Amino acid sequence: MDPRIEHRLLQTRRHFLGRATTGIGAAALSSLLSDVAPAASPPGNDLGVLGKPHFAPKAKRIIYLFMSGAPSQLDMYDYKPKMNDLFDTDLPDSIRMGQRLTTMTSGQKRFPIAPSMFKFAQHGKNGTWLSELLPHTATVADDLAVIKTVHTEAINHDPAITYIQTGAQIPGRPSMGAWLSYGLGSMNRDLPSFVVLTSSWSAKRDAQALYERLWGSGFLPSRHAGVALRSTGDPVLYLSNPSGISPEIRRRMLDGVAALNQQQLETIHDPEIAARIAQYEMAFRMQTSVPELSDTSQESEQTLNMYGPDVHKPGTFAANCLLARRLAERDVRFVQVFIRGWDQHGNLPGDIRLQCRDIDQPCAALINDLKQRGMLEDTLVVWGGEFGRTIYCQGGLTKTNYGRDHHPRCFTIWMAGGGVKPGISYGETDDFSYNIVDKPVHIHDLNATMLHCLGINHERLTYRFQGRDFRLTDVHGNVVHDVLA
Repeated sequence: MDPRIEHRLLQTRRHFLGRATTGIGAAALSSLLSDVAPAASPPGNDLGVLGKPHFAPKAKRIIYLFMSGAPSQLDMYDYKPKMNDLFDTDLPDSIRMGQRLTTMTSGQKRFPIAPSMFKFAQHGKNGTWLSELLPHTATVADDLAVIKTVHTEAINHDPAITYIQTGAQIPGRPSMGAWLSYGLGSMNRDLPSFVVLTSSWSAKRDAQALYERLWGSGFLPSRHAGVALRSTGDPVLYLSNPSGISPEIRRRMLDGVAALNQQQLETIHDPEIAARIAQYEMAFRMQTSVPELSDTSQESEQTLNMYGPDVHKPGTFAANCLLARRLAERDVRFVQVFIRGWDQHGNLPGDIRLQCRDIDQPCAALINDLKQRGMLEDTLVVWGGEFGRTIYCQGGLTKTNYGRDHHPRCFTIWMAGGGVKPGISYGETDDFSYNIVDKPVHIHDLNATMLHCLGINHERLTYRFQGRDFRLTDVHGNVVHDVLA
C-alpha cells in the first residue's frame, strides 16, 4: 500500500476513535473494520484492502490440505503401467536430459526404474485413475479436478515449500492466507481470517520441519499472519485467563493497554501499532469463540464416523479436517491443514501406506461433509505437496521395497468445489512420470487459479515494499481456465 494512503487511513481511524463514547476497548474493536471505509463497514465484516473482489467469486473460502514432504504421485495418482516391464532397468538419458539431481542421489552409479507396486483402477464417471492406497478418495472422484502436471524449480524441501506457500524460494514474503486476509479481509469478527492446523502422522520416521514463516505475513501488516491452533492445552497459547483473573479484569487491562498503544499511534503513525490493538481485541474475543469451535461434542455420530476413528484424537489429520470444516462453517477465509511425514527416500511402500491411511478417509469425509451442508460449492478444497517423487529408486530396490528422491518436474494436486470442474483429470506426463508432455501448470499458475476462484485478479493484488510492487505470483502466473467450471 502507498504509505500516504496508509497515513490517511490512520487519520480516519483516529477521527473515529476520537468520536467514540463507549471506551477505548470498543473503539479498538471498531478499528478492525474495513481498511477502505472503517466507519461504513457492516459489523463483523472486514472488507480488506480491495473493498470487494475484482469479479464475482465462485468460492468464499479455501481449505488447503498440505502434504509436507512431497507425496509420490507415482504411487497415488499418476498411473504408469509401462514401467512394470522396465523394473530395475536404467532411466534413459533421453528422459532425464541432464536435469539436476539432489545430493542424495547424485552419487548413485545408476538410476534403476522402480514401478509402483500398488494397483490402480479407474473411478467415477470419467474414469479417474487412483491407487488402491486411496479407497475413500476414490468414492469422491467425481468431485475432484486432478491436475497431474504441476511443476516447480525448487528441488529441496525448504525452498520448495516456501515457494509454493509464498511465491518465492527465499523466505520473507507473505503466505497465501496472509494475502487473502489482506485483500479480502475477514468474514468473522470472532476468529482470525487465516487459521493453521498441524497434524500428527503415522509413518515412523523424522519429518521436515514446518516454520511459522510458512503462514507468516511477511511485509504485510502482522495481523494478516496465520494463527496456529494447538492440539493440546489451550488451542492458542495464553488463551485462558490466569488464575484469579476474571474477564472483567482482562477487559480493563486491555482497555489500558489500548489507550497506551493509541497514544503511541498518535505520535509515530506506525500501522503496526493499529495492528497490535486489533490483535489484542481479537485475542479477547477468541477466549469465547475458540473453545466453542474446538468442542465437537455436538457433532452427530454419523458425522464423526464419516471421518474415521482418529477423529476422536486431537491433532490427527482426521480431527483437523473436521475442525477445518467447523472453521469454514464459521466463515474463516483460509484454513491450512499440514501433515508431515511424506519424505519417503526409503521404505516408501511401508510408510506411504501409513500416511495414506491417515489422510484418505478424512479427505473424502471433508468433501462429503461440505457437500451435504451445501458448502462445497463456495469452499475450494486443495490437496497437494511441494513437489513429487522420482521414478528411479533411491537406495536398494526390490519388488516390494524402494525409495524415491525429490522430483520437481511434475507432481499431482487435486482441487474440489469452489468453482472447479468436478470429475476431471488435467495434463499428461510421459511414461516415466518424469517430464510433462501436455498442459503444464506452474505453481504460480496454481496460485493464480486459486485466487481467481475467490474473485481476485492475481496481477492486481499487490503491496509496495522496498520500492517495488510485490504479489503472490511474483511476475508470473496464468489462470488455468480449463479446470474452472
